[in-house]
Amino acid sequence: MDINNIRIAVIGLGYVGLPLMVEFAKKYPTLGFDINIERISQLRDGIDSMKDLSKNELKEAVHGSFSVDPADLKDYNVYIITVPTPVDKNNRPDLTALENTCQLVGKVLSKNDIVIYESTVFPGATEEVCVPILEEFSGFKLNESFYVGYSPERINPGDKKHRLSSVIKVTAGSNKEAAGFVDTLYQSIIKAGTHPASSIKVAEASKVIENTQRDLNIALVNELSIIFHRLGIDTEEVLEAAGTKWNFLPFRPGLVGGHCIGVDPYYLTYKSQEIGYHPEVILAGRRINDEMGKYISERVVKEITRKRIHVVDANILIMGLTFKEDCPDIRNTRVVEMAKGLEEYQANVDIYDPWVEPKNAEQEYGLEILSNPEPKQYDAVIIAVAHECFKEMGLQKIRGLCKKNHVIFDVKYLFPLTENLERL
Repeated sequence: MDINNIRIAVIGLGYVGLPLMVEFAKKYPTLGFDINIERISQLRDGIDSMKDLSKNELKEAVHGSFSVDPADLKDYNVYIITVPTPVDKNNRPDLTALENTCQLVGKVLSKNDIVIYESTVFPGATEEVCVPILEEFSGFKLNESFYVGYSPERINPGDKKHRLSSVIKVTAGSNKEAAGFVDTLYQSIIKAGTHPASSIKVAEASKVIENTQRDLNIALVNELSIIFHRLGIDTEEVLEAAGTKWNFLPFRPGLVGGHCIGVDPYYLTYKSQEIGYHPEVILAGRRINDEMGKYISERVVKEITRKRIHVVDANILIMGLTFKEDCPDIRNTRVVEMAKGLEEYQANVDIYDPWVEPKNAEQEYGLEILSNPEPKQYDAVIIAVAHECFKEMGLQKIRGLCKKNHVIFDVKYLFPLTENLERL
């Protein structure tokens, strides 16, 4: 395929798809496709509700357009799929959106088209799950009439430093020619360069272990924080001391949620179990991180009790609902478990997060978000997310939200350790 004669359709316009679509649309005719009508309407008006791209950045997509009409996909010959790949309630891969998108693309495929996947999957999923669907709905055969590629996303929501074009991109293709095309395509927009993998399966595996490694490192420091608390020493002090060695990794304890770190390891463990190996270390790390919300709620209850405050009907404010700082994404946030844990003790729990649209919290979790917490109302405040706006608020103003006798628990080490401030 001639790179000078390509027309790209990016399918799925979330944190991964939208920046990709805009970057490609600076150089090539590019369609941004999504089934969310409201999302497409907002983007046409220059509004990114996820607050990742500004109006001026969206305007840079000079060769771009948006659509919810599947018929519009027929005019394109490079399809890049960036739809969500979550896990279900049993932590098994949920490929529903991916499979539906494969059917959609299969129906519009023409000869010599190429389909590139960025969605995170288990090693082998592209060739074992996606390709058969494309073949069924197109009537074509892989590497005869169409080709596939894989280039795992490395988007970090809320990170203004590590952007799409400044992070090296792994690339792979279904044969030598496809691999070369995929690599050349991404080289044209990725300033940091690319890393060609020898196979799609290698590229898929590289993605899932990136976040599995982070998950395990965070699980380790979470477990250390539990041990150090019982020993009566401050975890941050220990980590700072250990961090003076050149090869000590600077991970910190906390909640692990979102669409990547808290999900991707399950894709690897699913495939591992399918081939007859039960992964122990990876699943142990997952268990530790998934239980941190409950652990924090129990820590807070104990601190409240030590202050001789009645837990039943205590007023507790949780500051932050998103899965990470300075982004509106509430997918798989572990703050919910924390709130539920406190409510089990019959405490009154309020949640404040200016990054979150109240309707999204209601639809996703049935939670009400405060527009502005009242002063001198709370027996305890939990700073669950390190939003910059919370840091700018300052500890004194946060204390102003509390009654005279109170507990402040700083999950994310937003403030220095002082009297009456608890943390992991």
